[in-house]
Amino acid sequence: MSTPFSTDGLDSDKFHDECGVFAVFNHEDAAALSALGLHALQHRGQEAAGIVSQCDDIFYAKRALGLVGATFGEQDIIEYLKGNMAIAHNRYATSGDTLLKNVQPLYGDLSFGGMSIAHNGNLTNAHEIRNELVQNGSIFQSTTDSEVIIHLIARSKRKTIEEKVIDALDQIKGAYSLVAMTKECIMGVRDPLGIRPLVLGRLGDAYILASESCALDIINAEYVRDIEPGEMVMITDKGMTSRKPFENTGSRFCIFEYVYFARPDSYMGAQNVYEARKAIGIELAKEANVEGADIIVPIPDSGVPAAIGFAQESGIPFDLGIIRNHYVGRTFIEPTDQIRNLGVRLKHNTNAPFIKGKKVVLVDDSIVRGTTSRKIVEMVRAAGAKEVHMRIASPPTKYSCFYGVDTPSNDKLMAHNSTVEEIAKHIGADSLAYVSTDGLYRAVGESKRDNDIPQYCDACFTGDYAVELTDHDNKTTGTNVTKLRERYSK
Repeated sequence: MSTPFSTDGLDSDKFHDECGVFAVFNHEDAAALSALGLHALQHRGQEAAGIVSQCDDIFYAKRALGLVGATFGEQDIIEYLKGNMAIAHNRYATSGDTLLKNVQPLYGDLSFGGMSIAHNGNLTNAHEIRNELVQNGSIFQSTTDSEVIIHLIARSKRKTIEEKVIDALDQIKGAYSLVAMTKECIMGVRDPLGIRPLVLGRLGDAYILASESCALDIINAEYVRDIEPGEMVMITDKGMTSRKPFENTGSRFCIFEYVYFARPDSYMGAQNVYEARKAIGIELAKEANVEGADIIVPIPDSGVPAAIGFAQESGIPFDLGIIRNHYVGRTFIEPTDQIRNLGVRLKHNTNAPFIKGKKVVLVDDSIVRGTTSRKIVEMVRAAGAKEVHMRIASPPTKYSCFYGVDTPSNDKLMAHNSTVEEIAKHIGADSLAYVSTDGLYRAVGESKRDNDIPQYCDACFTGDYAVELTDHDNKTTGTNVTKLRERYSK
């Protein structure tokens, strides 16, 4: 019997996407709109999807492993999810195993009634809090860090739902954008540093919350604004109220959203993601042009906008010298060494007539382990390229992320242990260059990085972690807890 050959390893040169959240208040088609919103946010999580709706104090839930279309493609499922309010979640596991019990939105029966939450991010002290809760009698139903929030809300002695949520969030550290639903309201909250995104929209009389603006576009909703760092909004039949109950510590939005995570047609604040990626390519060309190059070739799809910007700035022609197969799933081929070596061609193949005999500049968004980059360089050389130069539209990824992005440990990140020259040699490129950190900041609208208080979370490049890593015992390279406390207590 043949053994399934997973293509997951072909993505090992990428940081895996986080999660996506979506919420609807006051619309008769809340569940259907939520399913559409999850389709638009599919890139943020492909392991599982779920929707919880509410009607007449009854909560209806559908959660499943797999893609959105496979779970919510049948009309009877949408009809089952009754009510004019719903919250939804796409999952990529950064905390907790890929099991049905970990699929969000999570639900709990609390003293004030039912409550469901969906969370994008990662809590850096969840393990510490969980241990304390378990020792005091709490019974957990999942292994995800998000369940800690429900338990803290349930145990709060505050009087109102709003105050209970604030009390719970005051006890956690890390990155989070979350939506919550009770029988009376929808809530949306961003962590005090605004590391993870969350936007507000309107569709007639309905309110929408979503991880990205592209999820508003798919349902023809109007983008109103971003939920601000540390802001909590409550939406009821009386309208929307906003407050900022947490200490103002400034914004440290994840800069990697601009590089890779967000969909290109989304807006992050006032910045269009596609334009930001082109601007990164322009900065990259200014810093590391390749004299005498014949062609700029993106590694599709994520390298395309930066490659366009690079070509515009350098004047070197742009062409699709590599074609991506968008329909790759699991194959049922015996995974011999020979088949594994051919695996990269399942997703990418050279457009040989545009490469043969040319000095090629490959543009990609990042290098994590270097495995796929090496295979692509080999493939381009095999297609007859005279020279192969690699340009990367982000600084070297040297450090793990602990704020909601599934990343390898430091020792598996090539740039953590190797110089640029060593990486170039490993992947077989004639040269390799990354955009500088200041160049990346310029591309997203800053003059340069503020080394005292950075404007973004860029820990994966600099090791400058924005929030204490309590569960990792403060041992992660680059973390200075004393410095963090001093910086954010000012």
